[in-house]
Amino acid sequence: MARHNDLGKWGEDMAASLLTSKGYVIMSRNWMSGHRDIDIVALTPDRICTVFVEVKTRQSDVVTRPEDAITANKVRNIALAANAYVKKFNVLNELRFDIITIVGTDSASAHIEHIEDAFNPILIFR
Repeated sequence: MARHNDLGKWGEDMAASLLTSKGYVIMSRNWMSGHRDIDIVALTPDRICTVFVEVKTRQSDVVTRPEDAITANKVRNIALAANAYVKKFNVLNELRFDIITIVGTDSASAHIEHIEDAFNPILIFR
């Protein structure tokens, strides 16, 4: 596996651990709908909301912040995949789209940020 793939997998593991420690229930990881994917699908601790989480991991944020890599096209793909997930699993909960960013290369020094309700795909494509 390429080094950037290893970093991405490590970041997704860190993100899943963070969510679990906050009481979220992980429903799916790396869920695919065609060529579109959702990194993590989770239920909020109160089980009221299904959260679609995009994880962005970078070694450094000197050049650009991880969340800046989430373009309108990426949001569109996440929205389409989320729509397929909702239909397939008959999700009736509220929906939310979060971003978790991780900057660093090891657990001890990494900076992790959970941005709740980071975007609303409907507002982006009006």
